[in-house]
Amino acid sequence: MTTSTTSRTWSPEAFAAAVGYAVWAPSIHNSQPWRFRCTEDGADVLLDEHRRLAACDPDGRMARISCGAAAYNLRLALAAGGRPARYRLESGSTLLHLWPGPQRPPTPLERRLHQQIPRRHTNRGPFADSPVDASAPRVLAEAARREGGQLDFVTGEAALATLAALIRTAEARQLADPAYAAELRARSTGADHSVEGIGPSAAGAAPHPGEVLTRRDFGGAGHDTTRDVSRHPVVAVLGVLGDGPDDAVRAGMALQCVLLTAADLGLATAMYSQPVEVPAIRDRLRRAVNPIPDPQLVLRFGYAPTTCYTNRRPVADVLGA
Repeated sequence: MTTSTTSRTWSPEAFAAAVGYAVWAPSIHNSQPWRFRCTEDGADVLLDEHRRLAACDPDGRMARISCGAAAYNLRLALAAGGRPARYRLESGSTLLHLWPGPQRPPTPLERRLHQQIPRRHTNRGPFADSPVDASAPRVLAEAARREGGQLDFVTGEAALATLAALIRTAEARQLADPAYAAELRARSTGADHSVEGIGPSAAGAAPHPGEVLTRRDFGGAGHDTTRDVSRHPVVAVLGVLGDGPDDAVRAGMALQCVLLTAADLGLATAMYSQPVEVPAIRDRLRRAVNPIPDPQLVLRFGYAPTTCYTNRRPVADVLGA
């Protein structure tokens, strides 16, 4: 992706190529609530309100986190092409505006993280009972800080038990809502070829009651080996300072930087949004796990087999106003 030093913005071809990486960001139940458009002086990342999940995400916070993750991928791809982006947060459906910065070669870190974009995927299955390298939490926390986030690791059996109970309680409250349960079933597509939602191969095995942290059930087959054998998982809460719409976008960029860093370290990652999707549980989470900024997501890191990736819509479907 090269462009003339006199060009005011990226070429349509260079921008479309970068969007091809942006869409591999994670999104709530693989809803892909983003759009991208070229402008006279740069580009915009937009929230597609038609793809926001009304029952799972009534205030759109998780959709904005998803778009922030896609924006980070977009920025990384543009940097890897030699013309990194500057950006500012916007309001309304336009979440970020980007414009080209000076040309420069990508840094070694940008190259490594960019290589992880197509390799990173969410682990929806059990983790192996293998210890994570002791230096990994420090590296992951630094990745969050680079994008204005904070990653607080949950240490000690009491704190982990409290967090696990909050996840279970939030999951039970959500499933008791018929609208939520119906929306979750609709996102469990039952077809691996679907370009959105969670297909059976990516769903992972059904949750086991003996697991430490409750996974969402996307319709995977249950069997005796699905029990999570790891009793000391590496778990963290991602937060940012502030709880407005633009803060959710910042959280998404911090999230994706952490996820790609984890992939670069050879780690699998699982995400638990249940305790931050239920307002009362989120308040309890804010008080229970260290004096952190506003919690946005719970993450678990470890080792797990590579599972099937969820699909993405074609780039042409997400380009334009």
